[in-house]
Amino acid sequence: MIELVLFDLDGVLVDSEPISTRVLMAMLAEVGLPMDEVQAEQRFLGRSRGESVAFIEQQLGRPVPPDFVVRWQEQVFTALRQELKPVPGIAAALDQLTVPYCVASGSDPARIQLSLDLAGLLPRFAGRIFSAAQVAHGKPAPDLFLFAARSLGAAPARCVVVEDSLPGVQAGVASGMPVLAYAARNPAALLAAAGATPFDDMARLPGLIEHLS
Repeated sequence: MIELVLFDLDGVLVDSEPISTRVLMAMLAEVGLPMDEVQAEQRFLGRSRGESVAFIEQQLGRPVPPDFVVRWQEQVFTALRQELKPVPGIAAALDQLTVPYCVASGSDPARIQLSLDLAGLLPRFAGRIFSAAQVAHGKPAPDLFLFAARSLGAAPARCVVVEDSLPGVQAGVASGMPVLAYAARNPAALLAAAGATPFDDMARLPGLIEHLS
């Protein structure tokens, strides 16, 4: 039986990825590393802020400006407050789940709290929010999913991960958990090749989880 469902945040619970990608593209152009939307999503979706900054500095061959991270977060938060919505169908899907669930996100705790609050989902996850800031290695390492499962007393083999990015799928597979992949912004074939079961409609999610049970 499934004991716990671990949800990614961005792109699974909240429709934040187009917003955050647009902000990041503008920030990258400022520091001399322009990317189009496809490139930015391929490089950064599913990655923690720390990993993203390390990659940017590697590509630039120099540190980012001292205020880069602060301004990046401020601009993302401003855009989220203006535009963020829940992923279509996620509230109804959560209503149908009969097993405990939590958030396990590569985002920092402040962004997780804000995003869930803006989307009207925060009360559903109270006390069950986990961030990559709590573990040594973010996705695609399995650390976050294993930490969340251990914290809530669930065996990894009796958990299921709901993801949408390649690093997230890889992290779930590495943790030994079955992975369901919401294929909204990444090709279903890519996610399936990484070991996930893709789906394209949140209305299907409760049935997929029930089938795993």
